[in-house]
Amino acid sequence: MPIHIRASKGDYAPTTLLVGDPARAVRVSQILTESNLVNKNRGLLGYTGSYKDKKISVQTTGMGCPSAAIVVEELIQLDVKTLIRIGTCGGIGAHIKPLDMIAAVAASPFDGATRTYLNGEPHAPYATFEILDVARKIAQEKDMQINFGGVASVDVFYNPFPDYVPRLREKGIIAVEMETSLIYYLANRSGLNAASFLLVSDIVGGGEEFTEFVSDQELSKAMDKLISFVLDVSHEHEKGG
Repeated sequence: MPIHIRASKGDYAPTTLLVGDPARAVRVSQILTESNLVNKNRGLLGYTGSYKDKKISVQTTGMGCPSAAIVVEELIQLDVKTLIRIGTCGGIGAHIKPLDMIAAVAASPFDGATRTYLNGEPHAPYATFEILDVARKIAQEKDMQINFGGVASVDVFYNPFPDYVPRLREKGIIAVEMETSLIYYLANRSGLNAASFLLVSDIVGGGEEFTEFVSDQELSKAMDKLISFVLDVSHEHEKGG
C-alpha cells in the first residue's frame, strides 16, 4: 500500500481522472454510478465508479507539481494506465478567452519538480495523441470549440515579474497552470497514456495583474460541461476509439 494514497491494487480503475480540487473529485463521483470512496487520506479524495459501461476513477492531486508527483507516482504503483487531468488555467494566448477549453498537446516544465526529475536535461512532456484525437472527434460531434496547444506548468501563482506573461506568449504558449508537465513527464517515462483538459478561469496579464475573471457560478457551469466532455473522451478512449 502506498504511503499517501491508502489503497490497494484494484481499488483504482485503469483510467483515472486527476483533479486539483477535492470538491471537483466529489462532483465527478456524483456523476459516476456505484461510486465508492477509495482514499481520503490527507484530504486527497479518490473515488471509483462507472461511467456508462466502463469503470473509471477520479483522484485529487492537490495544487502544484510536487503534490501531483506524489499522487501520480503512487497511482502508477497501483497499476493505473491512463491519467487525464481536468483543471483550470490562466489564458495567455492572444486568441484565448475566459471559459475557453484547452487540450494541452505539450506542457513546458517551468516548475521545479519536473525539472528535478529531468536532472537538467531537455524534454518536452507530451500528451497521448490517441486521447487528443478522440477529444477532437467528440468536440466536432458536440459542436464544441477546443483549443489544442502548448501550456506552461509553473510553481508561482502570483508571479511578480511584469515580463512573465509576454515571455511565455512569445514562445507560443497559450495558457499557464500548475500540474500538467509533471503528469505528462511521469506518463511519458512509464509508457502510460496521459492528457490534460483545462478550463480558462481567468486571463493573465502579467505581474500580479489579472485582466479578466469569471464568476464562480459561470466557472462551475462551464466546469460541469468540461467534466462531461472528459468523461465521454475517457469512455471512448477506453473502448479504443
